[in-house]
Amino acid sequence: MVDQAQLRSVALWLEEQKIRHLAAEARGPLRQLDSDQWPAAYQQYLQQLAAPVSGEDAPGALDWLLGRAVRLSYGDNLKKYQSVQGNGTAERANAPKVPSQNPLDNLDFNSADFVSGVERLASILDVPSHPDHLVTLEAVCSLVSERLNSQALADPSQIVVKGTAFPLDEADLGFDTGDPVLNRAAKVLRLLYIRDLRQLQTAINEILVAVQNLIADPRTDTRLGKVGR
Repeated sequence: MVDQAQLRSVALWLEEQKIRHLAAEARGPLRQLDSDQWPAAYQQYLQQLAAPVSGEDAPGALDWLLGRAVRLSYGDNLKKYQSVQGNGTAERANAPKVPSQNPLDNLDFNSADFVSGVERLASILDVPSHPDHLVTLEAVCSLVSERLNSQALADPSQIVVKGTAFPLDEADLGFDTGDPVLNRAAKVLRLLYIRDLRQLQTAINEILVAVQNLIADPRTDTRLGKVGR
């Protein structure tokens, strides 16, 4: 359970000290920590920030606010942090640089344009957004590589799920966390683990078949044979 009093205090502190998206006089609804209208004001605040999560997801929304606060704080003190060098950093900085031919090396993966682009792409592909946009991007990449590759586009039937839906609620987890939501999450993780094991077993079987094809038909080179000593 999330402590609502602490959640409200932290959200207000982040806005007033780090994010500072609202004008000081517009922060009144957020400052009324004991008001019944605070959740509505918080949800409106998240919408103004274009947050990919709802206020109902308390941990997710707070995590997203913390990430935004860190990015803004870093941007405000960019020169300060850029001047900090670890062991070997100066030597690497003085080393000759070879221009990269990979356009991805020149991208700023934390820029506002990149973050909004990831969120738009996730929305188009119906991929749930994560507070960390790089995690969302990883999910998008997984979907594209598995379901939008050339083989899948040429024959969509190979990726269409067949059969009846698995009765997740009827599955036996083997233990009880005491929380129905956590129980469902644990069941999903177990199913994903079983799927990975099946894929691993399939890969092992393919390797065994390939090896057997190489050694199952041994041929003797009689030219190398000798009679006597």
